[in-house]
Amino acid sequence: MVKKGKKEKKVKGAEKTAAKMEKKVSKRSKREEEDLEALIAEFQALDSKKTQVVETACPPPSPRLNASLSVHPEKDELILFGGEYFNGQKTFLYSDLFFYNIKKNSWTKADVPNPPPRRCAHQAVVVSQAGGQLWVFGGEFASPDGEQFYHYKDLWVLHLATKTWEQIKATGGPSGRSGHRMVACKRQLVVFGGFHESTRDYVYYNDVYTFNLDTFTWARIAPSGTAPSPRSGCQMTTTPEGGIIIYGGYSKVKVKKDVDKGSHHTDMFLLKNEGKEGQDKWSWSRMNSAGVRPTPRSGFSLAIGPNNRTVLFGGVYDEEDDESLEGDFYNDMYFYDMGKNRWFTGQLKGPKTEKKKRRKDKKAEEEVAGGEPGVEREAPQEPVEIVKEIVGEDGTVMTIKQVISPPSAQGGASDSESEEEEEEGSEAGGAEVAMVEPCPRSNAMTTVKHGVLYVYGGMFEVGDRLFTLNDLYSVDLHKMDEWKVLVEMDPKTQEWLEESDSEGSSDESDEGATGGNDEEDESDDSEEESEEGEENDHPPVKPGEEYADYLSRTEEYWVKVSRANMGPEAKEKKVVKVARAMAKVLYDGLV
Repeated sequence: MVKKGKKEKKVKGAEKTAAKMEKKVSKRSKREEEDLEALIAEFQALDSKKTQVVETACPPPSPRLNASLSVHPEKDELILFGGEYFNGQKTFLYSDLFFYNIKKNSWTKADVPNPPPRRCAHQAVVVSQAGGQLWVFGGEFASPDGEQFYHYKDLWVLHLATKTWEQIKATGGPSGRSGHRMVACKRQLVVFGGFHESTRDYVYYNDVYTFNLDTFTWARIAPSGTAPSPRSGCQMTTTPEGGIIIYGGYSKVKVKKDVDKGSHHTDMFLLKNEGKEGQDKWSWSRMNSAGVRPTPRSGFSLAIGPNNRTVLFGGVYDEEDDESLEGDFYNDMYFYDMGKNRWFTGQLKGPKTEKKKRRKDKKAEEEVAGGEPGVEREAPQEPVEIVKEIVGEDGTVMTIKQVISPPSAQGGASDSESEEEEEEGSEAGGAEVAMVEPCPRSNAMTTVKHGVLYVYGGMFEVGDRLFTLNDLYSVDLHKMDEWKVLVEMDPKTQEWLEESDSEGSSDESDEGATGGNDEEDESDDSEEESEEGEENDHPPVKPGEEYADYLSRTEEYWVKVSRANMGPEAKEKKVVKVARAMAKVLYDGLV
């Protein structure tokens, strides 16, 4: 009882602090937001010139993150709205609307009059009434230099039958915010958490609001029990019984002047309305789930899968110290079974092979004879850390660390089907079948249609450089056999301008990022020429030599080169990673 009291005091203290910070942030950000309102108004004036809906076939949308990807309730379509893109010098926000035809694997852009202002980190929820509606709340707009932020508190609905936007003006709603979460629960939209940021301060929320889809009215609810601490970017899902589950999220606090400390939350809560029909009597309760939980992370993506299971994909874990911030990005999947209150890892079985068929037959024979299945199931396995190096066209090295849980850890479900999946996953790993998969990323857009998970875009970082993606992958959650590439990432869209680069980008249109200019191409050519000259001094590749053999023969040399470039303070592990990446660049360039 004493511990519980301390926790309650701690949460209430955090709420008081948040309330004070909100007042400070509100005062400081008011002037900033007034400046940005003029810029937003300019964009809206441009959009207001549209007088009719125009739908045109188009290539895949440009790279972006923090957009929304939703399923059409009546068609085999996905709906992509908004998002952001940063090219190293300038931030671009979008209000464009795209429809992806699942059967045709094709995109259509819909220019709809009077859309919501450009935004990212908003929330979008689809309801099936009146031919389908897409409800959008909140989000943020950033100045082109990324130094000022405007947080929306507006509510919009896209009528899918007529493709018309409508702003719903109702008082009493949440304050302006982004990174919040919103779900449709019965005849209500429920909004939780999020954050608001100004140039110097920020505040995280843990408040809860409901919007009635019949009366079009907002209400702030005050659930009993201990609420989650303030946070953004959490998992928020509805249960078959009408409850709402909150998992994880991210928040940060100031530890001293100009120094923030981030927290990756891993706790779970249930928000439940215990009132009778038409009455609100909400309560919070902490949940203790079983199974294999996701490793701590932020920026993960979430979707509702079949069989009352949620699927969590990707994310990033930031390792912070006083001087640097390094992120480990993920592309793994975790499932949460709401009926069993249990987590388990999602591992692909891989394409079916003859070896698997023989293994299944052998297993059946052993079970009939009363013997134990294969010994592979008996030996405990530890999680495996896989390190990958990817080199961009400009030579930037990306190091990706991925932690793969052992097949035995997948046994989140105790039924025979899950056990069979575990064994098949183990066999696929033992056969070392090279499978296509999305690269590790955070802030991707995910959704599920007909039991298939779709993953679009997102980002990862390499040092100070940010790679924003526009690829599209899918995986059948019933089969869990393999990822399918629906849209490949276009390397030509990977623009990055350093702060010292030509300031020609300031003349670019504010409507979206464009490709590089001629000056950049010339500088790239000169860099390539100098690199070709340098290559002559490096160990050559022998005729017919595989990369693994080349690396084994020359790794000591590349480690010395890497150390010379990175300096004596660099960690040995990172020096080796960069050395191997450099060797790979030269090998690929000569073979």
